Amino acid sequence: MTKGIDTTVGLAQHYAFVRRQSLALCAPLQPEDYVVQACEDVSPPKWHLGHTTWFFENFVLAKYVPDYQLFDGKLNWFFNSYYESQGPRILRSNRGNMTRPALSVILAYREHVDRIMADLLRREPQSDELNKLIELGLHHEQQHQELLLTDIKYTLGTNPLYPAYREAGEHGPDTGYGDLGAMTAGAGFRTEEPGEAMTFSHISGGIHTIGHRGDGFCWDNELSVHQVLLEDFLIGDRLVTAGEYLAFMQDGGYERFELWQMEGIEWARTLEVKAPQYWYPDEAGNWFHYRLNGGLVPVDPHLPVTHVSWYEADAFARWAEARLPTEFEWEIAAARLQPEIPADGNWVESTAYHPQRATSGDPQFLGHAWEWTNSSYLPYPRYPRPEGALGEYNGKFMVNHMVLRGGSCATPLSHIRPTYRNFFQTDKRWQFTGIRLAKDVENPRVPK
Repeated sequence: MTKGIDTTVGLAQHYAFVRRQSLALCAPLQPEDYVVQACEDVSPPKWHLGHTTWFFENFVLAKYVPDYQLFDGKLNWFFNSYYESQGPRILRSNRGNMTRPALSVILAYREHVDRIMADLLRREPQSDELNKLIELGLHHEQQHQELLLTDIKYTLGTNPLYPAYREAGEHGPDTGYGDLGAMTAGAGFRTEEPGEAMTFSHISGGIHTIGHRGDGFCWDNELSVHQVLLEDFLIGDRLVTAGEYLAFMQDGGYERFELWQMEGIEWARTLEVKAPQYWYPDEAGNWFHYRLNGGLVPVDPHLPVTHVSWYEADAFARWAEARLPTEFEWEIAAARLQPEIPADGNWVESTAYHPQRATSGDPQFLGHAWEWTNSSYLPYPRYPRPEGALGEYNGKFMVNHMVLRGGSCATPLSHIRPTYRNFFQTDKRWQFTGIRLAKDVENPRVPK
């Protein structure tokens, strides 16, 4: 059920593959794209390339290679993200204010660390502690590969030229730029076309086991295994579509205060939010959205809606006379309705870089879009917070965040598990986030 690092090819080969993949994701960029930080939430691509390298140098090479000499000790200040125990660092909001170190220096830094890591991985025998640390570092880099794509999308998708990250054959010849004013009148999506009606599956309640089991890799926040009591519930057989979300918009969803949490409606009003991230209307009221493949294109009503905040997901669910599932309901439903991780699913390897239309046999629990849940990000019972610097990785963020499940079209296949707990604050929507609905079932055993 869990698809992790393929141990048959060896850790050294997987290390080389993951490190090459980060560079491959940056290949379509122009030199200027590597430096920009379009908002505080995103980081420049060159920072991601340097930070993931710093992780291996700081936590692996400095500890396991005798007399190791740092490539440049000053880089610790630049590439340390949030590890208080690892010394001072620049503010996250200032990462895009620094033109140096130059991209050429960062690429040389990666080559330096990769060469010494390759030598280290050729040594025999290797300790379990070292192997586990390297595996964690590779999953850390895969997290940053997804952030690379979403940060690149924010940078390009908020640029008024709407430059495409990649060509998109399904939209015909592409110049690399989308132009809202030049779009054909009436070409965008305007009216409600939600497609087939959503159906719901009944999931039986009772005592269920939650958390990661087995010997494969998992993050500390997926532990420890524990039991929860659930009521019977219904859960949607697919993700909410753009067409269904537009119906919410056309029904005044962003203005109807009764649908929103107080913080949510104030957020929407203050920022004048009227649609998902990257949705843009033309003068005729047609909707377009920015996609990595193709730039600015008409909204397809049959594709899952994405780039919505928890506030928006929660308001939509209330409008639909439903709710968001808890993370425990989601995990139990996914185990029943999609017990195997689809190797040919919509992961980063598919290069679609956008959620795809639901098909028969794919309930979309895994891949496509991270699904907001109604669960706060909190530690599980007997949470084993690691000692030392790595204890800062997940545990200190367990406040004021909500859990997302399932992975997305930007998640590497070998990185995901059904027990994976992603987490973001309620206003964040630059990730590939989506919506799945749930409903309560009346319990005849409980007196009214």
